[in-house]
Amino acid sequence: MARDKLLAGHAVRRLRRRTGLTQAAMAEMLEISPSYLNLIERNQRALPAALLVRMAEQFDFDPRALAAGEPGGGAAAIRRRLADPLFADLEIDRHEVEEWLAAAPGGAEAFARAFDRAGGGGEAPADARRDDAMAAARREIDRWRNHFPDLDAAAEALADDLRLVGADLYAGLVERLRVKHGLSIRILPIEVMPDLLRRLDLHARQLQLSETLDAPARCFALAAQLAQLEARTEIDALARGAAFADRSAERLFRRHLAGYFAAAVMMPYARFLRACEASGYDVSVLERRFGASFEQVAHRLTTLQRVGARGLAFFMIRIDRAGQVSKRYAGASGGVLVEARGRCPLWRLHHAFDRPGALAVQLVELEDGARWFTQARTTGAPGGRPDAAPHEVVAEFAVGLGVAAEQAGGLAAARGLDLAGAATPIGLGCRACLRAACAQRSAAPDGRALLVNDRERGLSALSFAGEE
Repeated sequence: MARDKLLAGHAVRRLRRRTGLTQAAMAEMLEISPSYLNLIERNQRALPAALLVRMAEQFDFDPRALAAGEPGGGAAAIRRRLADPLFADLEIDRHEVEEWLAAAPGGAEAFARAFDRAGGGGEAPADARRDDAMAAARREIDRWRNHFPDLDAAAEALADDLRLVGADLYAGLVERLRVKHGLSIRILPIEVMPDLLRRLDLHARQLQLSETLDAPARCFALAAQLAQLEARTEIDALARGAAFADRSAERLFRRHLAGYFAAAVMMPYARFLRACEASGYDVSVLERRFGASFEQVAHRLTTLQRVGARGLAFFMIRIDRAGQVSKRYAGASGGVLVEARGRCPLWRLHHAFDRPGALAVQLVELEDGARWFTQARTTGAPGGRPDAAPHEVVAEFAVGLGVAAEQAGGLAAARGLDLAGAATPIGLGCRACLRAACAQRSAAPDGRALLVNDRERGLSALSFAGEE
């Protein structure tokens, strides 16, 4: 299990100032020395779990605020902003970011706000960025690091109740909807629901599902419906707390929360984490054990951040054949590969389409020296049919999972791989990459002049100023 240190000096300092206490007074209340509290506030010491509990009791605050209130969303979010091509020549590493947050949290928050308001270094106009409902919903998900403890707790309690009914989760969900909510389940042929996968018919008191949905998708649909019925209080509270200006963003966020709850019912936190640790996070084993799809398991792996019971810090990304991103969750990983505007063709995420259904694993290294173990596999959209006619559109995606190389030693997928050995050097897309002599380069980095030499031709046809 990953046991990440909680560096929350800025939040502790903010709490102390809000309560009007000196360091000496607060240290006395917490039964620690003022010098130790000073080190915690300067992020030179991690915040122990026992002290965190004591603070929560003394000052009546939600411990989740320590993560949710980090300046600029925390070091990972700041690094994602600094991955913009605008800063490509500055070569700011992770240690500088951590030192900046520790020394000047207010300045880091000011930078984050200015960057977001300016539209992220020219990626899109500021007004368009603010009005992008999907981006707004995703920012709120990132603020929580895609971990919602209240939803996990409610889903785990429901899953325990369903286990009392029987071992078959689908049957338990059907019975719960019928007995408690008066809803029956009806599977309809594709001719009746050609363009829908799920429909709630309140007049007939039916939840109607398309016959094209496979077993994991059917379970997920029933659990998502239960989320709207039995987790409404938790979802409403989270949506209100987000204070979206855009109604569409709020609806997208609510849909995400319902899906989160559904996945947590199918893969209850404690049981799922135990299975992860016992199997070496073997996704194929987890699929079979919990009756879930590869994509459902991959998404669930990004959420394992319960205090005192953390899993490995995975990120997840989903792309189509054109390289367009339709899902991205950084979780607690701080993975800049998720947020980057571009992606590197040397990353085997793109190669997954060459061998549908096969797992593509790879050790990669970014320009800042960060090393990641990644795995990728193709997956279809719910309701997709392999026997579709040639003229029919069949959705196909590649789902990528990544974890820091230093955490990957116990992974089943990494067995036999030298995690300290040679790694594939990749970037964050050609426009943001300063690696020299890359045969795959298709564009010069932003902010660098293109050099054309009629007497020489390197590995790449494109050379740029400052290239060694």
